[in-house]
Amino acid sequence: MSSTVVTRFAPSPTGYLHIGGARTALFNWLYARGRSGQMLLRIEDTDRERSTPEAIAAILDGLSWLGLQWDGDPVFQHERLERHAEIAQRLLAEGKAYRCYASAEELAAMRERARAEGRPVKYDGTWRDRDPADAPKDVPPVIRFKAPLDGETIIEDRVQGKVRFSNSQLDDLIILRSNGTPTYNLSVVVDDHDMGITHVIRGDDHLTNAARQVQIYKALGWTLPEFAHIPLIHGPDGAKLSKRHGAMGVDAYRRLGYLPEALRNYLVRLGWSHGDDEIMSTEQMIEWFDLDAIGRGPARFDFAKLNNLNGHYIRQADDERLVDLMEDALAELADGDRLRSRLPAVRQRLLEAMPSLKERAKTIVELAEGARFLLDERPIAVDERAAALLTAESRALLERLLARLEAHEEWSASALEDTVRNFARDEDAKLGAVAQPVRAALTGSTASPGIFDVMAVLGKEETLGRLRDQCTSSA
Repeated sequence: MSSTVVTRFAPSPTGYLHIGGARTALFNWLYARGRSGQMLLRIEDTDRERSTPEAIAAILDGLSWLGLQWDGDPVFQHERLERHAEIAQRLLAEGKAYRCYASAEELAAMRERARAEGRPVKYDGTWRDRDPADAPKDVPPVIRFKAPLDGETIIEDRVQGKVRFSNSQLDDLIILRSNGTPTYNLSVVVDDHDMGITHVIRGDDHLTNAARQVQIYKALGWTLPEFAHIPLIHGPDGAKLSKRHGAMGVDAYRRLGYLPEALRNYLVRLGWSHGDDEIMSTEQMIEWFDLDAIGRGPARFDFAKLNNLNGHYIRQADDERLVDLMEDALAELADGDRLRSRLPAVRQRLLEAMPSLKERAKTIVELAEGARFLLDERPIAVDERAAALLTAESRALLERLLARLEAHEEWSASALEDTVRNFARDEDAKLGAVAQPVRAALTGSTASPGIFDVMAVLGKEETLGRLRDQCTSSA
């Protein structure tokens, strides 16, 4: 085996890059990067009917967005069909495979007998040692691998430990179909060998495939890679991951407003740990990640933890970058197109408000929602809860505050706070009785960053204009 670590991520392009696939890619990438190795990308597109250019593009885009850059050009499995067929013919010539002429009807009857007799449902080896002279005319055969009949196939797995399969449970699998196309297990072995893969890191749903692949490796006399089969991701209730748990494509997480660094950090902690460390940089992940620290039990996906982690990364993010990301996130809001058209005009205002805005947001979409009041044009819309605060009495209060603010010269958060506090005292009112109607009038909501920060960011002209709008509208 090569001394250089070479891993691979090998998705089937029949759909989006789902969250489990993203974690598998991350683990392969980290293991290779931490050992100055390579992670190769192989698109397993031999199912030509279900493989689509859109799915391939989504996989490439998802990996790039996550920052998981593969080495070299992607390998497209369907372009290597001749090589796979060549190896099937080699096994046939060496007596390690054979032609099988069993019809679909015969195979169905074989399965029924096995069920009736309580035996494992598998091919019974009818054509394994049969005289080729018995072959029916004009029936294109499949080629089956001649699997060992006795003993065990053992996988020394870096995660699962020693995994044993009784060879009596594994039948002679088809390696070349009657139309000459290879099957999955043969193609994977040939490609992994030819690509120099040293470590196969993938989901534990491939363990049975691994047993079959080990048999093919040994029949060909090729060096086995190291295997590491990762438990699958479950929902917080322990059930198989579904859409309600978070089984979405990586592109959906992007649209929902998650940062790639947050998703990387969250995914690496799904089934792997480094002490009690929860938040870690990519550099730390590369340095710390190892296969031996992957747990054997299924990881549980938890949106609350992901949201908290994403909120942390938003607070650490550059303000200019967040404003840029908000432009796409605005499209997720009901009137996103209108708000996006306003973004260039209020960009500086958004930048000034960002330190306060990002303290409250756990996703970029929440950040965009929280910044809506900065993008809205006068007169701004007021939601139901905010409207309830704008009573005739509070509007009268705002009108009196307006007079004081119009004379105000220093328009900073601290100076405005002093003015509003003094006004509340003079009105014999609690600060909240003044601040809440002001918030409703300025933001159209009952939740926002600190109201004095809001006033400072909106500026004097916009603040006074929005207050006047509410004072002159009917209660």
